[in-house]
Amino acid sequence: MPQLKIGVLISGSGTNLQSLIDNVENGQIDGKITVVISNKIDAYGLERARKHNIKSVFVDQKNYQDSEIYNEAVIKELKSNGVELVVLAGYLKILSRNFIETYRNRIINIHPSLIPSFCGKGYYGLKVHEAAVNYGVKISGATVHFVDEEADSGPIIIQETVKVDFKDTPEKLQKKVLKIEHKILPQAVKLFCEGRLDVVGRKVEIN
Repeated sequence: MPQLKIGVLISGSGTNLQSLIDNVENGQIDGKITVVISNKIDAYGLERARKHNIKSVFVDQKNYQDSEIYNEAVIKELKSNGVELVVLAGYLKILSRNFIETYRNRIINIHPSLIPSFCGKGYYGLKVHEAAVNYGVKISGATVHFVDEEADSGPIIIQETVKVDFKDTPEKLQKKVLKIEHKILPQAVKLFCEGRLDVVGRKVEIN
């Protein structure tokens, strides 16, 4: 069977993208990253893609009248590269309803908390870890999930925990969580490429 074609959307340094590239190159993921798209021209993830001979594309929001048209441009780029699975790896843009419908149950996101805690509108980047530390939780973690119309509300694929120590700062917790992000995001993509994920209502069955 031909390798499943993957498109990765990023906004920043792309460390989760790098974990995917590494797992594709070492044969753990039976797929091929055909394009990396960023909404920011200076996102280092684009350079990571270029270093591995992966097509990298900057789509500038300023060139489009509104977010709906911008999303259509991103969809067009994904389709032109034959993308079958979309992975959001630190992508800080809201997907349109049409985008989600076009790739229903074929969009995977990584979030740096144990959903449904510290997620949804306004929870991204260091803000997630600041909220967790300030709340005084004893464990946090990361969640890989399918994307639906609401922020961070889609069916959960994989979660893993980390211990939150009393003296942890948001920055320290971020580093802890990032380590497991780099583990479970490739795991979820691997399972998808192997056809082992079934969405049943709100639940994801791993076969």
